[in-house]
Amino acid sequence: MNPLKHVAIIMDGNGRWGLKNKNTRNEGHKAGLKTVEKIIKETINQEIRYLTLYTFSTENWKRPKKEINYLFNLLENFLINKIDHLNKQNIKLKIIGNRNFSNKLNKLLKLSEKKTSKNTTLQINLALNYGSKLEIVNALKKINLNNEKVNEKNLSKYLLTKDSPDPEMLIRTGNTKRLSNFLLWQLAYAEIFFEKKLWPDFNEKDYIKIIKKYKKIKRNFGKI
Repeated sequence: MNPLKHVAIIMDGNGRWGLKNKNTRNEGHKAGLKTVEKIIKETINQEIRYLTLYTFSTENWKRPKKEINYLFNLLENFLINKIDHLNKQNIKLKIIGNRNFSNKLNKLLKLSEKKTSKNTTLQINLALNYGSKLEIVNALKKINLNNEKVNEKNLSKYLLTKDSPDPEMLIRTGNTKRLSNFLLWQLAYAEIFFEKKLWPDFNEKDYIKIIKKYKKIKRNFGKI
């Protein structure tokens, strides 16, 4: 069976779920947080060490300001109310992306990372204001700044995920089949699973089913 150390997830469909079930996109984002907690718990049960969640992309700033504010308030409340619980579970939180948020949120993110920095059961990479193209461009700039040779090894060490192995598996919910500027370098050899369910409807059984499928795949990496 294939080893599985790192799962990446594009949590798509919150807004559509909210409009369909509650007549507001914001309720979908709220419901999506409950799914996040379920998937974190099952990731630990499966003894997977790294989980990267696409939370807010650099393109998401194009959304209505009210929705953006609601999303960040939701994140702030989650960190305030849940960070101690995550810490007790031995979960490490790392933020990947550009941190140009409010002072309150920036402080909360920094505090959450510091509080959980020594934890080892699971590392959650929260992709927040993240865009993969910009990440790669910035890595190349750092290589040039340090007068280093441009190669795969040097580029990888300047990526925001440098302390995580590349994901072996990507899940995208919401019945959409694209990568949306997410971990383009790191997902080069990942097995990709597109799930029809919207993120708030995704559950532990769906997750386990995909993991079982992944473990049965013959992974060749260019070989026969």
